Amino acid sequence: MTSITRREFAVAPVALAVARRAAAAPRASAPTAAWPDATGVADLVRRKEISASEAVEAAIVRAEALQPVLNPIVNSDFDRALDKAQAGTPPGPFGGVPFLVKDLEDYRGLPTRAGSRSRAASAPATAQKPYIDAFDRAGLITIGKSATPEFGLLPSTEPLATGVTRNPWDVTRSTGGSSGGTAAAVASGLVPVAHGTDGGGSIRIPASHCGLFGLKPSRGRMIGTRGDTKVTDYAVQHVLSRSVRDSAAVFALTEDTAPGARYAPLGLVRAPIRRKLRVGLLIEDGLGHSPSPEVVAATESAGKLMASLGHHVEPTRWPHDGARFMQDFLLLWASDAARTVEEIAKAAGRPPDETMFEPFTLGLVEMFRKTPQSDLAPALQGLEAAALAYDTWFPAHLLDVVISPVLSTPPPLLGEIGPSVPFETLVPRLIEYVGYTPLHNIAGAPAMSVPLYWTEAGLPVGTMFAARAGQERLLFELAYQLEQARPWAQRAPGVHALSIRQSLRPA
Repeated sequence: MTSITRREFAVAPVALAVARRAAAAPRASAPTAAWPDATGVADLVRRKEISASEAVEAAIVRAEALQPVLNPIVNSDFDRALDKAQAGTPPGPFGGVPFLVKDLEDYRGLPTRAGSRSRAASAPATAQKPYIDAFDRAGLITIGKSATPEFGLLPSTEPLATGVTRNPWDVTRSTGGSSGGTAAAVASGLVPVAHGTDGGGSIRIPASHCGLFGLKPSRGRMIGTRGDTKVTDYAVQHVLSRSVRDSAAVFALTEDTAPGARYAPLGLVRAPIRRKLRVGLLIEDGLGHSPSPEVVAATESAGKLMASLGHHVEPTRWPHDGARFMQDFLLLWASDAARTVEEIAKAAGRPPDETMFEPFTLGLVEMFRKTPQSDLAPALQGLEAAALAYDTWFPAHLLDVVISPVLSTPPPLLGEIGPSVPFETLVPRLIEYVGYTPLHNIAGAPAMSVPLYWTEAGLPVGTMFAARAGQERLLFELAYQLEQARPWAQRAPGVHALSIRQSLRPA
């Protein structure tokens, strides 16, 4: 369990009671009374119904109550956040809204440990990227860093360095990853919106497992990413949220709008789509494997919902060689792990070992070390071919959007895809589990997980909607329509905090 410290502050009894009830009954509850999303919290602050300091203080109360149950935060910044809020409402559309930054990115004044024991002694960051600056300009108040698997490599947030992060819908199950701490915090109501990154599904996967909305932007769309032009520039950043409007609003505040931007800025997308779409429907992954029955049911249900909304839905097929793609992508993943480990080991002045790095990370390094140099160029060419096939898939088949599963199963039990599973066992397990999401990263295309389905056991299963590069407006407008047709934002997991108003007034 990660320790959280700050100035002495009495935890509200009602928040502690929530945590006790959650620990005793972690299964999903029925939809609950409304509690505000980030836009709603900002409105409360703007109307002076609550102050920025009250909003932040309430989030800290919730964090202290929920941290022992879920473990979503790895570095807290409570004192500084309170000081900032007490100095007055920060300017910006989200002035006073509490927020978390994922611990793969630097946030000035906090260490970046990236879920790794090798960075346990990291000093606080003295700088941050322009993209992270945009969160501050928006008025969001960062109260800490959210948990991630080591270097974001695994799709489950179970790092040996900081302990497992638990799913608020069922604490025996994974949140997904690598933005798992963010997903647990947002789904449980600790904060209304939080930062995520996506290098192979790391926004969409935890969104699916935690009943959230999560959109992965196009390559080069966001502030500071104009130079990302290659298939190897596969990682992007955005947020996870309960509502579409929160995601769209943060997107508008963090997209590249300067002259010469790769894509025409969207601005704030506010309304549902008006036109009818041609929609391709996929069930099997690129290897021809079918997902679990619950995932099949979720995907088919989404297809029927789209048809009921007037869209034309027809089956389609993946445009690429799925088996080759997964091997090429895994090699790219391994090459990045090897480079990261080499840099850290060199700085530490000693060879990498299991006291510094997790077994899965070292397995990737060994895999890359054993790969002949002559295999690297063909792998890159294969990824480029897959990206081209994706981009031409849509016009060739007259498709606007493609629907597919996000993952092959509902949230797995903790430990099933954890870092200590033997490498030879874990790799094929991962290929089966995450076969749907990495193609969009290589293609540089937008895709979103939308929470439209819950299993009989009360576990969320997201559905993925994907489009061509630059088509985020289409996805946001479609998401608004889906949100109206099948609302999800007020569904509450068994582990959840109270609303801002309730948290401010202990019983």
